[in-house]
Formats: sequence, C-alpha cells, structure tokens
Amino acid sequence: MGVQWQRNCNLKSRHTFGFEALARRFAVLKTVDDLAFFFREGRAPELLLGGGSNLLFADEVYEEVVVNALQGKTVLEESEEEVLLSVASGENWHNLVLWTLERAWYGLENLALIPGTVGAAPIQNIGAYGVELESVLEEVVALEWRSGERRVFSREACRLGYRDSYFKREGRGRYFIERVVLRLRKQPQPNLSYAALRQKLEEQGISQPSPREVCRAVMEIRRSKLPDPAILGNAGSFFKNPVLSGLEARSVLESFPQLPHYPLDFDESGRAVRIKVPAAWLIEQCGWKGVRRGNVGVHEHQALVLVHYGGGRGREVLDLAEEIRQSVYRKFSIQLEYEVQPVFARVEG
Repeated sequence: MGVQWQRNCNLKSRHTFGFEALARRFAVLKTVDDLAFFFREGRAPELLLGGGSNLLFADEVYEEVVVNALQGKTVLEESEEEVLLSVASGENWHNLVLWTLERAWYGLENLALIPGTVGAAPIQNIGAYGVELESVLEEVVALEWRSGERRVFSREACRLGYRDSYFKREGRGRYFIERVVLRLRKQPQPNLSYAALRQKLEEQGISQPSPREVCRAVMEIRRSKLPDPAILGNAGSFFKNPVLSGLEARSVLESFPQLPHYPLDFDESGRAVRIKVPAAWLIEQCGWKGVRRGNVGVHEHQALVLVHYGGGRGREVLDLAEEIRQSVYRKFSIQLEYEVQPVFARVEG
C-alpha cells in the first residue's frame, strides 16, 4: 500500500522535550513495505523518529517526518539455557524489558525504564546500572536506504562503544534498522556491579536479588533521579560522561583531587589507560544545578538533565547546553559531548 502521508502535523507529542514543531509531511511506518517509497527514491526521510526520547528539535518546521512503528517479537532459537529473540525496531524498549521478565528471560533487567524504541538501542548502545546493550546483542538487521538491500550486522560489525556505534558514525543516515536480535539467558545472573543499585537493594534487605527485584530497584532509582517527561519536558541525560586517557585524568586530578573517577581499562602494568568521570559532577561544580534560563533550565536534582518548563524553543536548550559546555571546559579543560541528538531542518538548495 505504501506510505500514507498526513499534512502539517504537530510534533509536540512526538518527543519528550515537548517543544512545538511542525511536520509539513508526516507518516507512520507500520510495515517494511511502507518504506518502498524511500527505497524507490534511494534516500532516507528527512527525519526518522522512534520514541523521540533522545533528540531535540532545534528547528520549528520540518518538511518530512516519519515515525517507526514496526511491531513484532519472534523466538528464533531456544534451548534450556538461552533464547534468541528477534524484536522489531518500533517496539517500546521498556515494555520489551518487562515482557522478557514475564517469560523468565534475563539480561535486560538493568536496562529498565530507558525510554525509546528497540531500533534506537544499538545506535546508542544504551546502558545503565552496570549493563550495556552490547552484553546481550547478537545482531542487527538493517535496510540500506539507497538500495533497499537487507544487511545483517554482527555485534562486532556494529562497533559498539560508550553510547556509540557504527550507526552513529560511518553508517549514520545510511540504514534503517528493521529489527534487533538479542541473546537472553534462562538462568538469572544479576549484575550488581553498580554501587547505587547494590545500595538500593541493601536498603530493602535484599542480599540475593532476583532479576525482577533488580528491575524494580532500577526503576525506583531512575524515578527518584530523573523527572517524568509527561510532567517536565526532558530527554534524560543531555551529556555523555567523559572518558579520559590516563594521562588526561591524572592531570585533572592534580588540580581537582576530589573528582570522582572510574577506571575502565588497564595496561599491562596495571595503570588505568581509560577513566570515566561523571559529567553531572563537573556541571554541578560549575554552579549549574537548578539554574533556570527563561523557559528552560538544569534540573534541580540532576545536573545532567536539561528541562523544558513550557513555552520554549529547542534553540534555548542548545544555547544553555553550549554555555554549560564552555564553563566546564574553562574550569576543567574537559570537553563535554552531547548524548541527546539535536535535529535540524533540512536546508533545500
């Protein structure tokens, strides 16, 4: 049947920041056949949306916006120990986490309440509370916009990194992720490597948590730290946590010994060669926590989260984010990177 276009659609409800924006042409993709229009033209839509939870509309009018609503879950293989699950890219991520737990399939419990769709998960290599998607990802099935050719990316071919992947770099804009294949366990192996998660469970008197208890604790922590987008517009953590080389980290720690830091990799002598530092701490030390700039601001309880109080525009958040970046760089000589993706209207001509 092909894509069915609507005209002049308001996008306010299509993203979690809740800014006013308009799509002159708007469509919802419910089947892969709906993509035929773009394959004939050999191009991607101007803007392809999933849950709209990790983006910022920087402009107010877009010519063409398409929402991915592909649904479906299929068990490809199953044994006594594991299940190989294929999930359509338009499925809601958090709903998938709960659905797998209901079936006693484990591995996603630490990733509960991450907003967005399944198709966005490998692009961002989503992660939380000691677990990243990489630990359960088997492969990604994608369609090339130019040719319509279907390609299967192994986990290695996805080149996953910290909030990074092939699809954010060399493959950016080239592929439509059709489905994601996950390898989940049938035997629980709770990951309690994240200190805040262990503390929450200890407070509840749980020493040997089940995956459901881990999931519930993760949800409680997230809800206590992050504002509900339905009440206060936001896209979660706006900045990535910087990853420094050992030399860079030692230089910063000489001036700021109180800086929290978490070694990620070590050389043969045991010296840390990559060290993660919390962006929220850097931002807070620069005095930004709770600061408001008109219609937007920094959340009062979590300095990583930029919020929209209503009546604002995306450019206001970008201006605020740039102020924050510059102040952090002046104080610490550390360059913050956006985790949220600003999207701009295509310039014709």
